[in-house]
Amino acid sequence: MGCRTDVAPSRRRARHWKLEERPIPIPDDILQSYPWINSLIVAAALLVGAAIANWITKKIVVRLTTRIVASSPFRDESNYVGQIVRHLSNAVPAFIIERGIPLVPGIPETAVSVIQSAAVAFIIYTIARAFDDVLDLANEAYEHNPDAASRPIKGYIQLGKIAVYGAAGIVIISVLIGESPLLLLSGLGALAAVLMLIFRDTILSLVASVQLRSNDMLRVGDWITMPQLNADGDVVDIALHTVKVQNFDKTVTAIPTHRLISDSYQNWRGMRESGGRRIKRSINIDVTTIDFVSDDEWQALRRFALLRPYLDDKQAELDEWNARVAPDGDETVNRRRPTNIGTFRAYTVAYLKAHPEIDHSKTLLVRQLEPGETGLPLEIYCFANTTAWAEYERIQADIFDHLLAILPEFGLLLYQQPSGHDLGGLKALGLPGTPGAS
Repeated sequence: MGCRTDVAPSRRRARHWKLEERPIPIPDDILQSYPWINSLIVAAALLVGAAIANWITKKIVVRLTTRIVASSPFRDESNYVGQIVRHLSNAVPAFIIERGIPLVPGIPETAVSVIQSAAVAFIIYTIARAFDDVLDLANEAYEHNPDAASRPIKGYIQLGKIAVYGAAGIVIISVLIGESPLLLLSGLGALAAVLMLIFRDTILSLVASVQLRSNDMLRVGDWITMPQLNADGDVVDIALHTVKVQNFDKTVTAIPTHRLISDSYQNWRGMRESGGRRIKRSINIDVTTIDFVSDDEWQALRRFALLRPYLDDKQAELDEWNARVAPDGDETVNRRRPTNIGTFRAYTVAYLKAHPEIDHSKTLLVRQLEPGETGLPLEIYCFANTTAWAEYERIQADIFDHLLAILPEFGLLLYQQPSGHDLGGLKALGLPGTPGAS
């Protein structure tokens, strides 16, 4: 027991002596021992400063500028001023990184040069985007001019955009390779012919992509129709060289991007955004059934509740006309009389106006087309209040189901070419000239 008591204090003193010989490292010693920690701290501080500057410009400067422009009499419907400031604000963090990256210790000079060149290239790109918005703002301001419709400047604006992005591309490349832009231009002049041959499709697709994007001619999700390339469906992908369209039969058509500029196609986006789809279809009336409406038939038509306002107004119109042009006792041919085709046309208009699934804020009319060998086409032109394909087809079918079924009530018949059933009826009557007739 006594030995253990004497040994324990000696071991504690030995450990205490070892702690005094090995002092605790201080942060400066850690930074000297691990220099990459110092580099990491300075780099992180630089990135945080750039992020703070980006947040300040986006949340304060951009919003303040947008509010000032909105409260001013200056007309900027598309908020181009806000986009200009937003694009220029993106240059602030890039400028901070470009100026601050040399202060980060331990980074090789080559890496510093590459990061600075990339930051300067990004600044040039943001300035080019801002100039793009300036040109759009100038075009929008010009469109308020009364002469803008007859003298548009959109073509010149697009040419200016090409010049801006071309100049920006040359400067960016010269910054990245560390050469003068003049030297780059001289080299491009010699290679222009070769580049045009090698990258012909790419250049055409690039120009087409710029035009499609700048004019908002095509978006992913748009329904387009291009019969010459068997495309009828929704756009699922827009790439540099091809635009993929998923047809309604689930096949996919790849359209070269430049074909969307050189060839015509139909984009149904406007129809979808309007919330209504057009119904345009004709009913061919047998012209031999068109006739005047007698007094008894005229009174019988009052059974139709939708027709009563029309019948009253039409009767007053006819009475006034006949009193002025055809006095009492004059022959019937001199008097103006209602027709069954006109009355049916009025009923169709009244039926469409009362239909709950027709968009009454858009064009609605029923008109006669030029008579032909298939009878008198009576065209129905209106808009369904939905763009859903199945619902649209149901509404259209319901309308024509009703009109075709009620057509005989007006003494009219649908024109139809003679079929086997019709010829069989003639044969049963034994009419001369009918095959099989005696």
